[in-house]
Amino acid sequence: MHALTVDWIPNGQIGVMSLLRPLLLDVVPTIQQTAALALGRLANYNDDLAEAVVKGDILPQLVYSLAEQNRFYKKAAAFVLRAVGKHSPQLAQAIVDCGALDTLVICLEDFDPGVKEAAAWALGYIARHNAELSQAVVDAGAVPLLVLCIQEPEIALKRIAASTLSDISKHSPELAQTVVDAGAIAHLAQMILSPDAKLKRQILSALSQIAKHSVDLAEMVVEAEIFPVVLTCLKDKDDYVKKNASTLIREIAKHTPELAQLIVNAGGVAAVIDCVGSCRGNIRLPGIMMLGYVAAHSENLAMAVIISKGVPQLSICLSEEPEDHIKAAAAWALGQIGRHTPEHARAVAVTNTLPVLLSLYMSPESSEDLQVKSKKAIKSILQKCTYLPALEPFLYDAPPNILKHVVGQFSKVLPHDSKARRLFVTSGGLKKVQEIKAEPGSLLQEYINSINNCYPEEIVRYYSPGYSDTLLQRVDSYQPIIN
Repeated sequence: MHALTVDWIPNGQIGVMSLLRPLLLDVVPTIQQTAALALGRLANYNDDLAEAVVKGDILPQLVYSLAEQNRFYKKAAAFVLRAVGKHSPQLAQAIVDCGALDTLVICLEDFDPGVKEAAAWALGYIARHNAELSQAVVDAGAVPLLVLCIQEPEIALKRIAASTLSDISKHSPELAQTVVDAGAIAHLAQMILSPDAKLKRQILSALSQIAKHSVDLAEMVVEAEIFPVVLTCLKDKDDYVKKNASTLIREIAKHTPELAQLIVNAGGVAAVIDCVGSCRGNIRLPGIMMLGYVAAHSENLAMAVIISKGVPQLSICLSEEPEDHIKAAAAWALGQIGRHTPEHARAVAVTNTLPVLLSLYMSPESSEDLQVKSKKAIKSILQKCTYLPALEPFLYDAPPNILKHVVGQFSKVLPHDSKARRLFVTSGGLKKVQEIKAEPGSLLQEYINSINNCYPEEIVRYYSPGYSDTLLQRVDSYQPIIN
């Protein structure tokens, strides 16, 4: 029988299912296998065809044969179940409802690695949809056998077993805990240095999905001594290994200052900054977020990001990334670094980041999320920033809601710094402040008054709008004294 392709199904008529079904019961094993493979390819193609497999009452027959037949048929049957289950939670539920899970779990103990692999793959495609389906896979007893599969010598089987453990763990702390209780972490952690890039991707992903849920789970991952080993993955040739390693470090760093400090002590911040510099686009996104999470915890941790030269790298991401969601993450991270003290704010301000944030906030092309994150970052940095050269351009460009914070910072610094007061006059800052129209009694007006109180009255008058006209009027009305 020829391998079936999908093109010949006329107008989506799926009568072919009723032709293939009897072939699954054919006395010739190769015909059974080819029919199952054909069904798998059809079901894989789109969800309409997958639904036709379900409606054609083919699943019970496959499940029955899965337990009885030879390894070639088992692989083909597991492929059909995977192809049906991948499309939607409803189709995956249909597989659960026909009793396939118990049979697939039995296949995880088969002597043939290919059968184990096909079964693990099908279970992963069911578990990935939601917590209920994932729980059904757990209840069928899959987890301990998947942990055994990651210890098998075949790389392909290791990969798919790690991927399925990742899909089970991702939905909830309870599901992740069942994977941990089966002893998965130690075996996963041992394979971080595997030479196979695809396996490393899956290992790092599974550890991330476990660590993300809670402090306890993150600590258990850390206790498997993944540091500093995992940092070598940030230099990997494979972009997705880099991305998944950054994600794992992010998921650990976000929980507590102690876990973030542990990553700093292992050299993790500098390694992530290097990684962010070495890649582009979505690959660098988890690294950007990790730096923001570390900086958010405390002044000292934010300073660790500054010392490792994280700010210039984040500024580059902010300027050069075309995607708004990546710019938004960089803006958020810079805000987390700059919001602690004047020293932190200055470290961000000197990289000329504030004007970039302002233009992103003001741009009608920016997504709403990018505008919100840019505005928040500007405000939190400005409220701590006492580095006046970085603030001055904002007097000319900022909209009223941000201008208020800028003028507020000048009103805090100028009374205590005579050099800054002089510079503020010569640079045109004082003149600009006199031109700001503030509501009487508003906070902005109070700030302006505080600034004006730093100068002699005649200086303030001299720089006020209309002063030159007043002087000219005095010239006009002045009666010269004639001797």
